[in-house]
Amino acid sequence: MEKEQQEINNTEEQEVKAEVNETEDKVEEQAEGANNASVADELAEMKDKYLRLYSDFENFRRRTAKERLDLIKTASEDLILALLPIIDDFERANKAMQTETDIESVKAGIDLIHAKMVKVLEGKGLKAQDTAPGADFDTELHEAITQIPVQDEKLKGKVVDTVEKGYTLNEKVIRFAKVVIGAQ
Repeated sequence: MEKEQQEINNTEEQEVKAEVNETEDKVEEQAEGANNASVADELAEMKDKYLRLYSDFENFRRRTAKERLDLIKTASEDLILALLPIIDDFERANKAMQTETDIESVKAGIDLIHAKMVKVLEGKGLKAQDTAPGADFDTELHEAITQIPVQDEKLKGKVVDTVEKGYTLNEKVIRFAKVVIGAQ
C-alpha cells in the first residue's frame, strides 16, 4: 500500500513538473513575439497556477498520510472483535469456577475456550510451529536458549526439547521457538 502511495505521489509530482515546464515553454515562446506587459501577466498567471497545483499536491499528501495513520490505528479492530466473545466465555467460566465442585467440567470448559481462541487466531493467519524433538535446528525458526550434552550422536545439533512454541503470522515468524539443542 505504501509503495502504491509513493507511486501515486511521484506520478502526480511529475505531472505538476511537466505542466510547469510546458507553461514556461509557452511563456518563453510568447515573450518573443509579445510585449513585456502581457508576458509578465502570463508569467504571473502561470506561477499562480503552479502554486495552486503544488498546494493541492501537498494537501493530498497530508491527507493520505493521515488516512494511513488512521488505518494503522484501527488495523487490529477485527481481531479484537473476534476475541470479545472469548473474553465473555472466560468471564462466564471464572464465575462458574467460584461455585462449581466438579473440576472435570471446569477443565472441559477451559479446554473449549482454548480451542475457540486457537481457531479464531488461526483464522487470522496465526500458526504454531511444530518443533518436535529430533528436528533440525534452524536459526530462521528457532532460538537456542541452551545446549545439553546428549549420548546419542544423532541428536547433536538437533532440537532436544521445546521450552516455548514459536508462531508465524501469514508465513512471517513473529515469535521464534525457544529450544534446547543437543551438544557433546
